[in-house]
Amino acid sequence: MELLKERIRKDGVVKKGNVLKVDSFLNHQMDIQLFNEIGKEFKRLFAACPINKILTIEASGIGIACIVAQYFDVPVVFAKKAQSINIDGEVYSTKIESFTHKKIYDVIVSKKFLNENDKVLIIDDFLANGCALAGLIDLVKSAGASIEGIGIVVEKGFQKGGDLIRSKGVRLESLAIIEGMNDETGEIFFRD
Repeated sequence: MELLKERIRKDGVVKKGNVLKVDSFLNHQMDIQLFNEIGKEFKRLFAACPINKILTIEASGIGIACIVAQYFDVPVVFAKKAQSINIDGEVYSTKIESFTHKKIYDVIVSKKFLNENDKVLIIDDFLANGCALAGLIDLVKSAGASIEGIGIVVEKGFQKGGDLIRSKGVRLESLAIIEGMNDETGEIFFRD
């Protein structure tokens, strides 16, 4: 998606440790016009799939997932990183290690909102090592639901996550795949 790549080149900031900050438009301050184009693209890519639910993880995937859901006219469920008094009843649970926060989370989804009849499209903002996606896949499988596909806005192609998820036989579509970054020059290299 050329519009996204242009925005990453213009406003993305490369930091040491293979960190790409896109917080000015993707995961802190959100550019809703860009999100709208992202939603259209995911709808185009997964139009033939019988999706009836979108799943993401809190927090930065929620905004994107909501815009995507408008194009599919389906609800969004987001996996919570902590049990709260607001969640009653049984839950599906898994552990996820966050690349960004260097922390392991117990992630949960209420059994009321994910079941064997669901055809799920997983949406997230970033794919690095694949831990979050592996956890979301685990939650969908625990529910007996089917995964119709995974939509990622930005994939770090030089890290193992994309290969790990694709090796599971799951359809993974990433709108921008970064092959490398130079923290000295700020250059970002995309896969064609």
